Amino acid sequence: MEFLEELVAANRILAEHGVIDAYGHVSIRSPDNPNRYFLARSIAPETAQIEDILEYDLDSNPIGEQGPRLVQQSVRERFIHGEIYRARPDVMSVVHNHSPSVIPFSVTGVPMRALFHMASFIGDGLPNFEIRKVKKGSDLLVSDPKLGKALAKTLGKSPATLMRGHGAAVTGENLQRSVGRSIYLEMSAIMQMQAMAMSKKITFFDAAEVKASSPVQDYKRAWPMWRDKALAKAREDRKK
Repeated sequence: MEFLEELVAANRILAEHGVIDAYGHVSIRSPDNPNRYFLARSIAPETAQIEDILEYDLDSNPIGEQGPRLVQQSVRERFIHGEIYRARPDVMSVVHNHSPSVIPFSVTGVPMRALFHMASFIGDGLPNFEIRKVKKGSDLLVSDPKLGKALAKTLGKSPATLMRGHGAAVTGENLQRSVGRSIYLEMSAIMQMQAMAMSKKITFFDAAEVKASSPVQDYKRAWPMWRDKALAKAREDRKK
């Protein structure tokens, strides 16, 4: 199935761009059943192959006769994906990343704002999930349905939400957009910190520029290049 190959590519693309490391994950809603989604098992994303992809329901239970056994192989934070898909019928793909340049914005109260046309979806800022409001003294992992629902509520209708001290959850109406947004969110965070170090006066996008720029950010030109490189590497890895 081609969409599963693209999901393998997405894992590897995000790792290649430093948006996720040995942790972090990306999923896609099933094209055949909107109440199911696909996500790689708990492995380093840059090693993902098609046989590592598992199917889940929106309660984030693995599908199939071996479901109970597969729970042990599943990503602990799969509830991020299930609860966002439940709350947002428009979302077809979700990325959870540990984007290193984004995390400082989640802990300082300094809002990210759009200043780069490839990441204009940031707009006037993104919400920030504070897990302490739901569970005090946690390990910051969204590892149960309650925390997943709270994260989805914080996300609301936004394209992404920061996660305090942890990373971000990024959505898209397709896989290439969730991946592209994740890559350019990291780039925009770097650029904003650079701009803040240079001057207190920064020219951010205004509302009209955000509205004009966001619809064309489909990353269609970049996606085939990213995908083909990632799948070529996956084929090479199979030969080892």
